[in-house]
Amino acid sequence: MIEKVRAFMQKEIDAKHIPGAVLHVGYQGETIFREAIGYRAVHPTASHMQIDTTFDLASLTKVIATLPAVLKLIDRGDIRLDDPVSFFLPVFSKNGKEQVTIRHLLTHTAGFPAHRQFYKENLTRDQILQRALTEPLEYKPGSMVVYSDLSFITLYQMIETITAEPFDVFVNKEVFTPLEMTKTTFNPTKSTGDFAVTEYSEELGDYKRGIVHDENAYAMNGISGHAGLFSTVGDLSNFARMIENNGMYKGKRILSESVLRLARQNHTPFDEGYRGLGWMLKSPKLSSCGDLFSASAYGHTGFTGTSIWFDPEAQLHVILLTNRVHYGREPHIIRLRARLHNLIRASI
Repeated sequence: MIEKVRAFMQKEIDAKHIPGAVLHVGYQGETIFREAIGYRAVHPTASHMQIDTTFDLASLTKVIATLPAVLKLIDRGDIRLDDPVSFFLPVFSKNGKEQVTIRHLLTHTAGFPAHRQFYKENLTRDQILQRALTEPLEYKPGSMVVYSDLSFITLYQMIETITAEPFDVFVNKEVFTPLEMTKTTFNPTKSTGDFAVTEYSEELGDYKRGIVHDENAYAMNGISGHAGLFSTVGDLSNFARMIENNGMYKGKRILSESVLRLARQNHTPFDEGYRGLGWMLKSPKLSSCGDLFSASAYGHTGFTGTSIWFDPEAQLHVILLTNRVHYGREPHIIRLRARLHNLIRASI
């Protein structure tokens, strides 16, 4: 498998689909592949990818930070999935959103539009948060899946309200510190490591290094529930070990087995886009985990070129970290992810 995967990744790098990658494969409790290949920056000067390169996780923030925070609140008895969001955030009760629940937010079935470019309106962080809470719905809650960052911006505000702590402080204390995820943070300082360089920013006049790529998260001072988190493959493999060990990490209980099982169940059987709580599930078509992962597979992707997928039937997980937006926003990563997962699953 190792030589096949190396050759596959090199071919994608040579085709300029990605500048480089760090790839980790865990199988039956063991790491069977972990390598850095290619470059963490090509422009303006080339710099080789390292195994401890820090990546902008983009939407992996949703499942590495926001989801475990919500699951922790369920475990603590602070919330239930079918609590109305307006119970915690009263302003959310306007514009027909009284029936929207925490479950709807986690499964992208709340009724929100797919995207809003708040950053183009030069809004402040507080103005963006307010707009997310008062945004009118576009469809009936619970009737269809429309992937929307607005749901996780809302969850971010709900978590801060319930815990009476800043979001980043809460997730660091409850998730990252117990998991020894010492390189995982919002707004990393330049001293935390070498970064996989993302896209050129006209505003900065430079490529983004350690500065969040997502424009709305950037306008929110780098911290949100939908994007903004930075991490390394080592830290993410600690997270993956906890997930595969049913909430345990080195003898410490991080999350309950029951709540993790609930999160990976299909909560949207009425739609072709199967969703767990936070997690994408293996769907009938166009799944980023490819064709060969089992029907019980679950994972998530990030716009910058990141992904994490678990196949519990095979006791397999794959962490792919790339900075594909360094070359722009061509969709090569969509086919790359699926084919890579096919190759890995077929080779073990």
